[in-house]
Amino acid sequence: MIIYNVTTKVQWAIQEEWLQWMQEVHIPEMLDTGSFYDTRIMHLLDTDDDEGPTYAIQYFAHTIEDYQAYLAFYASTQRDKTVQKWGDQFIAFRSLMQTVQ
Repeated sequence: MIIYNVTTKVQWAIQEEWLQWMQEVHIPEMLDTGSFYDTRIMHLLDTDDDEGPTYAIQYFAHTIEDYQAYLAFYASTQRDKTVQKWGDQFIAFRSLMQTVQ
């Protein structure tokens, strides 16, 4: 299994609206790409929340080829939509993981 993880710190001013948008718009669009079969949203607890909460959104793909298809056909559009919606009110970094057991 491949896990595409996007860790995002959002400003307090947008936190509730951002989380709702993730659940109702962005994550369904990500699943609609066909590259991912499931997701998880997690709130990181051991972080400095002074400027806003930090979330880890994990997208699960069956194969590296599924993830590569996402990168090739959908990633730039999805990232552009996010920046257009939220501007500089968030920061994100991405990582790719594979289950070992």
